Amino acid sequence: MRLKSVLLLGALACALTAPARADWVFSDETAETLTAAIEEGLYGPVTSALILREGEVVYEGYFNGADAETLHDTRSVGKTVTGMLAGLLVDQGVMTLDQPLAPLFEDIQPFAYPDPRKQAITLEDLLTMSGPLDCDDWNQFSRGNEERMYTMEDWDRFFWDLPMRGYPSWTTPPRDAAYGRSFFYCTAGVQIVGEALGRVLGEDLEAFAERELFAPVGIETHDWPRAGSGRMHLGGGLRLTTRGWAILGELQRNHGLHDGQQVLSQNWTRAAVTPHAAMDGQDYDYGYLWWLGQAESPAGEVSFAMMTGNGGNRVWVIEDEGLTVVLTKTEFNTAGMHERADQFLSDAVLNHLQ
Repeated sequence: MRLKSVLLLGALACALTAPARADWVFSDETAETLTAAIEEGLYGPVTSALILREGEVVYEGYFNGADAETLHDTRSVGKTVTGMLAGLLVDQGVMTLDQPLAPLFEDIQPFAYPDPRKQAITLEDLLTMSGPLDCDDWNQFSRGNEERMYTMEDWDRFFWDLPMRGYPSWTTPPRDAAYGRSFFYCTAGVQIVGEALGRVLGEDLEAFAERELFAPVGIETHDWPRAGSGRMHLGGGLRLTTRGWAILGELQRNHGLHDGQQVLSQNWTRAAVTPHAAMDGQDYDYGYLWWLGQAESPAGEVSFAMMTGNGGNRVWVIEDEGLTVVLTKTEFNTAGMHERADQFLSDAVLNHLQ
């Protein structure tokens, strides 16, 4: 596999003072070694890998039958795109972060388990996965586990009819949690974010996404799966090419600027990757549908923002080092899938910062 020619994925640098970059040591021999490791399966069944530094391609490879035109199933990576669409409406003044969402669903009220706290759930609560309902995909006994939602036709009612969450002694209630929010991974809540956006707009959210997000950044092909009811899968499932995912990563890295156009505001892109909730038992904080973490490199500790999905699918944005990295895999529901993705980041990216 040869390195591709330099490609500018479109984002002019923001008018901000760039931090000092570490040296980047990545040769043709390094690329060949990385390709061999991927082909040997060291990181699982990888379908593509793309590394950009300052918007230029330094590595691009396709594997296991994929090519540059493949639309990749990256599962929950697409959650972050729903967050970007929310950011567009906040930027446009159509919605606010502290806006209660229940009034947008008056047609399915009264909800089961009525409670004033349910009526007060805000857009920010769901963007940070810190709402008060019993919705936890990481707990098979949770009433709001996403696998239960998929078996039902009315996903809106599924979410709003959930009971209030309890906080047993082994969990951290909001009053004791970092940032004042208790994090529970809740796909149904992200689905409701998207449904709320569509209700505010009064149009199909896919049409809005095509017009306001994809077209301005040059994403021409995508596949947004829909359930049999016609509902878009807004909590994950969006399929883009590898470069399409990279374009969205670059949009975040460049504070919403693409080819001279401010697609997302600097205020939103900064807020989106500011910690708003902490994950108990994990080394991550959470922004607005972005995972936030740190990792070690020879140049020191590196902070990153991450879109992540089942299978070890990833889009990493390492702003301080000018890096956007895409990894797509088909290792769904497999032990070690995320650890192998983390190993890829170390081997392919972090270890080359000096």
